[in-house]
Amino acid sequence: MREKRIRRKIRHLRIRKKVNGSLTAPRLVVFRSNEHIYAQIIDDKDAKTLAFASDLKLGKDKTKTGEKNKKTDIAKLVGLEIAKKGVAKKIKKVTFDRAGYKYHGRVKALASGAKEGGLNF
Repeated sequence: MREKRIRRKIRHLRIRKKVNGSLTAPRLVVFRSNEHIYAQIIDDKDAKTLAFASDLKLGKDKTKTGEKNKKTDIAKLVGLEIAKKGVAKKIKKVTFDRAGYKYHGRVKALASGAKEGGLNF
């Protein structure tokens, strides 16, 4: 388990060499745990978080109960929420930082929710 986390961190550092957020196109970074998913829009030049969203405030009642992919549905809602907060701060273009995770499942659902909400990658 520890080795798996170390490999993800190495992948994340390799991605961060290439992906950099600016004020015109800040970085949308994803963190995924076993239970929750978080998203932040970060301006790396000033080292400030411009917007934040997670599934902690959404609650589990937002999705249909008994559905197989409940976590991916919640991740899509988090993507829509971060897009709403970003568009409210006049952010339309972002660079997507998957933080070493595969672009699959909840990470992909969050990205598609953010695209539906009005963010361009």
